[in-house]
Parts: sequence; C-alpha cells; structure tokens
Amino acid sequence: MRVVFMGTPDIAETCLRKLVADGFEIVGVYTKPDMPKNRGMKLSMSPVKAYATAQNIPVFQPTTFREEGAVSALAALQPDVLAVVAYGKILPQRVLDIPRLGCVNIHTSILPLLRGPAPTQWAILRGYTETGVTAQHMAAEMDAGDIIEIRKTAIAPQENAQELLGRLAGIGSQLLSDTLRRFEAGTVDRSPQKHENASYAPMLTKELSPIDWSKSAQEIMNHVRGLHPWPIASTQLDGKRFRIYSVCKTNKKTDAPAGTPLSICKQGLEIACGVGEVLLITQLQADGGKRMAAADYFRGHPLKL
Repeated sequence: MRVVFMGTPDIAETCLRKLVADGFEIVGVYTKPDMPKNRGMKLSMSPVKAYATAQNIPVFQPTTFREEGAVSALAALQPDVLAVVAYGKILPQRVLDIPRLGCVNIHTSILPLLRGPAPTQWAILRGYTETGVTAQHMAAEMDAGDIIEIRKTAIAPQENAQELLGRLAGIGSQLLSDTLRRFEAGTVDRSPQKHENASYAPMLTKELSPIDWSKSAQEIMNHVRGLHPWPIASTQLDGKRFRIYSVCKTNKKTDAPAGTPLSICKQGLEIACGVGEVLLITQLQADGGKRMAAADYFRGHPLKL
C-alpha cells in the first residue's frame, strides 16, 4: 500500500517514525515550507522534513494546493492513502479525492470536541480531565470527517500541554499504524460525528499569556499548564514581567485582593487569587533572565510584600 504522509511538528514526526518502523511504504512526505527561526531568522526545516530527509524519503513543500502543479505532483505519487497529522494546511476536495482508498487524519481530541489547531492546549485550558486521539476520515470541513476510532486517556492533574502532547503522540502513532492496517485489510469503520456537539480549539496567541488572578486557583493552574511550552503564562510583579512555568494550589485562605504577593517560602511565592484562595508560584523566568525556582529567584531579588 502506497502511503503519502503529511505533517509538520514533533507529533507528526513521531507518527512518521512509527510508520517507517512498522514497514509501511512511504512514497512521499509533505510538510510546511521551511520557516525563519530564532534571533538569526535562519530558515529551519520541520521535524518531519528532518526525519524524512534522513530516511531518504522524497519531501514536498508546496505553499498551497491551489496551483495545478502541486496537485499534479501529488497525483503522480499514486497514493493509496493520505495519512495526515498536524500538517497545518487545509486540503481541498480535489486533493482528498486523489488517494485510491481515502485520507485519514489523526487529531488530538475526542471529536467532535475541540476541532481546530490547538486541541491539546484547550483541553487543559478548559479544565478537561480526559482527552484522547481520534482517527477520522478527512472531509473538506476541518476535523468534521467520519470517525474511525477514538482512544481516550486521562489528563493528570499537574500535566502540562507539552507533556500531554508527548503522550498523545505515542497513542496517535499507534492508532495511525493500526488504522492503516485496517485500510489494507478493507475493514475501516466510519461513524458520522454529532456535529451539534462540536466545539472549537483556536490558535494560541501571546495575548492569552497574562494571568487573571481573580480566577480560582484551579483555573489559573489550568492556564499555566495549558500555555506551556508556548506562549507561556505571564504576570507583573513589582513592575517587572515574569513568565510563569509552574504553580500549585495550597490549602490557605486570604482576604487580600487577588494578585497580591503574600509571602516567600522554601517552595516559592504565595499569591492571592480568586475566592480567597492562595496559589504558590514554584517556577518562573524574569524578562532577560533564565528559568528558575521562584524561591531561588526571590532570594537574590527580594520582593516588596
């Protein structure tokens, strides 16, 4: 079975590695064009491109499928199946019609919940205690295709989006491999989504970073966990901006206004939040500084309390 793989970030690279290890015939890999990165703004290849290149798999990086040449190049590969994982581009119907057996997409949510580009982060931001990975037949509308299989997993109380996405990559890579075997055997299921239950997980932006200390301790924890590793939660303390990497709840109560720094202890900085709760900041990074334990930072930079 001839497979064309489409994907860009780390989770896609994990899935591609699994397909190669399991012996699938990958006849081409599509990934987003190289992007400028870091201070030098040098062009950087995606994790998928780096791995495919090392495996001598042909790599294609069209900027769009609106051009006839890009569609013709894909058709020339004569794929039986398109396997898509976080590619980052919407595929038009004429592309979806190319493979002989169809197109499968791996999406890191329990569809129809959290359609869109950032489902893992929004699962945490919205306080979900469970998420999963869905294998779906692709449709022209984003993440709206018929479901093949869903594999669920609990979200650990302290797990951040980066850690969760790493686990989902393992689940998704096995699900994709199993699904392609079902394509080979002609035993692929399809169940229409309940579109009336759909929700959306929009792209993350830096505007989401500031912490609203009037929210509950749990909501703020979800905020910090959901925005890791990007764009990272932030706050102002003594007129200085800090990125907040880790927080935890305490059993303490306070009458102080939300956002008021209360005390510095061995574990970090205690700060007032909504409904009289107290939250503990344990890891942070001052602008221009390095990430470190909050207690260590404030030992060298006393905070006015």
